[in-house]
Amino acid sequence: MQLLVVDEAGEGQRLDNFLLRVLKGVPKTHVYRVIRSGEVRVNKGRAQADTRLAIGDVVRVPPVRVASRAAGEGDGGAADPAVATPPREFPVLFEDEHLLAIDKPSGTAVHGGSGVAFGVIEQLRRARPQAKFLELVHRIDRETSGILLLAKKRSALTALQEQFRARDTGKTYAALVAGHWPDKLKVIDVALKRTLDARGERHVVPVAADDPDGQRAISLVRVAQRFDGWTLLDVTIKTGRTHQIRVHLSQAGHPIVGDPKYGDFARNKALARGETLAGHRFERMFLHARRLAFDHPASGARVELVGPLPDECTALLQRLPAPADPAAPSTARTPDR
Repeated sequence: MQLLVVDEAGEGQRLDNFLLRVLKGVPKTHVYRVIRSGEVRVNKGRAQADTRLAIGDVVRVPPVRVASRAAGEGDGGAADPAVATPPREFPVLFEDEHLLAIDKPSGTAVHGGSGVAFGVIEQLRRARPQAKFLELVHRIDRETSGILLLAKKRSALTALQEQFRARDTGKTYAALVAGHWPDKLKVIDVALKRTLDARGERHVVPVAADDPDGQRAISLVRVAQRFDGWTLLDVTIKTGRTHQIRVHLSQAGHPIVGDPKYGDFARNKALARGETLAGHRFERMFLHARRLAFDHPASGARVELVGPLPDECTALLQRLPAPADPAAPSTARTPDR
């Protein structure tokens, strides 16, 4: 049995996340099992996975088995995450002693779970073993690229997450959609509801504003550049709902290019095979978190970060045909790339 005293690194953290951090090598399923069974105690009392910890709390942890170092080794345990997770650094957009902002590539999850062995946070922790504290401030979809913010101190994490909750941050995404986006459609205020699809996977659907399970979601849309049959948009979100931009643009009749969940699947397949643009292949979702503004958690100064458009997205834009109507070319500024 272990008695763990919560320090500054664990202050305000959920019990499950605290245990996953300190019990390196213990399978996630086992951590949740001992919590549910009541074997884990906080200050001698039973606690739930979402219990928030405070400095000085004493967490009692029963004996736990570290997973085997190779999958299938010993009694068939899973691979040790500390061994299986490769260390990796990502392009740094900003870093000081309080926070870290990176440019996340498309196809990389921000954290492990739901069939994903590891993500950005696990790889960064492996690459930076000297870091005493490193936590995600927010999340972006696996298929989305762009700016991802991490905290290097507990105080920075709580301050930044409060800004996100209070909507004091500015988040703008570049999205390429199918079709001619109407100039008049500048605000999408459509409630969203999370559901599970037939395969048990998370899915989000638009619902009426008075739906009891719906959450209000607001996206501001600006045309950045027009092409023949395509439109590049700047989308600023005023709320941070799951899959918000993807569902809002799709329900408006203009799905994001390459979106595997809410997109035009036939168009996506043709693009990926190189059948649409004379052999040019595009095999990802064109959604990029390109701008993030927030107040620095220590100095209070306004910070505005810009993540350049990935090379594969720039290359696709260069291959798209100009607008068919010469009177309709866009004069709007193309997002930084």
